[in-house]
Amino acid sequence: MESPSQITMRNEKNSIINGVASTIVMSMSNNYFALFAIGVLGATNYQIGLISSLPQIIGMLAMILGTVIMSRLQEKKRFTGLSIFFTRIFLLAMFFVIYLPEEYRAWTFVLLIGFMNLPGSFAMLSWQSFIGDLISDSRRSGFFSERNRILTIAGMVTTLLIGIGLQWFDKANPLPYQILFILAFLFGMMEIFYLNRHVEPKKDHVTDKKRVSFGWDAYQHKPFIYFLICGLFFNFAWQLAWPLFNIYNIKVAHMTGFWISIITVANQVGQIISFKWWGKMADKHSNAKMLAITAVGMASAPFLTILSTNMYYLTFVNFTSGLFVSGTVLLLFNQLLEVTREQNRGSFIAQYNILLAIIGFIAPQVGVYLLQLSSINTAMNFAAVLRLVSGAVFLLFYIYMKKRYFNSNKMAVQKA
Repeated sequence: MESPSQITMRNEKNSIINGVASTIVMSMSNNYFALFAIGVLGATNYQIGLISSLPQIIGMLAMILGTVIMSRLQEKKRFTGLSIFFTRIFLLAMFFVIYLPEEYRAWTFVLLIGFMNLPGSFAMLSWQSFIGDLISDSRRSGFFSERNRILTIAGMVTTLLIGIGLQWFDKANPLPYQILFILAFLFGMMEIFYLNRHVEPKKDHVTDKKRVSFGWDAYQHKPFIYFLICGLFFNFAWQLAWPLFNIYNIKVAHMTGFWISIITVANQVGQIISFKWWGKMADKHSNAKMLAITAVGMASAPFLTILSTNMYYLTFVNFTSGLFVSGTVLLLFNQLLEVTREQNRGSFIAQYNILLAIIGFIAPQVGVYLLQLSSINTAMNFAAVLRLVSGAVFLLFYIYMKKRYFNSNKMAVQKA
């Protein structure tokens, strides 16, 4: 019989290996979706925008359904594993896109990316709730900063190897991408294997089968509502520029697969060396305060990118961007867990992700629309300004959380 500390260590070890496999899958597929779509399939700017936004709107519908499912689940591991499996099946379908008539290839690929996010959203929602139950509050900052650092190293090595490999092929050759899709599927099976090795605690309560919860109770908790406003505003500013970066790098700077890999690795190096620092600063100053800093740092990326098409310069910009991306990923997730209630955490996470999906659909389309109306420079600068404003919004949230903490402590002292 394992002790609680042994179970915790086992879960943390399996979570890291599971995360490494998941990162390798993403590095072999998502990182090269835009390059494959433009270089091989001849996708338009509008279709590139849909690669970023379509998964989000489908994810929103999935989150609504997922909220209902999660409210009825006592054990989340099996559901998470099945969701990951059906997500990875789409990678096999992408292998065959090139064999379709030419006029259908790009649209089919875009739709596959979009609908892949149906089971993908189930997987994300259930995994976030699942891992939130396994990792205690006191362990979160330290564990997730270390986990994210290891995952980023895995992604960096994978991306670097892929970049070197892509040099041997013409950018219009579909074969290397087909190989990547197959390998990504195989690593997806490894991802599921290590997920199933987690020890999930049994729930004491029995779920009421007649009750269907849509998670509306989450909106009765003020800290969650205020975080929701800040998080959605920031994500709109963040995701607005996603398709713009792809379009700038591939169509304006004329990056090859090798250079896409290099700038991705540079970004990941920046993340690796800063993950622990953000975790320590979050423990010292709070997630909310540090989010204001990361938002301001993220504002520099769109502005600096458009200053030059020099590959070495863009590599440096992506490195500096990675220093803040690590903080963004870590702090947003930790802050989300902090403003949720343990007994119905799934409802909070689902509501956040539903609204995030709506933002994720709208923001890239706004970015592409601004590009069509003006220029890549104007659209990128607009995204930079919005990211800067989101830093001020997070600062207001930090002030609110600080006052709330002070008042709760004051009331506790009075009662004592």
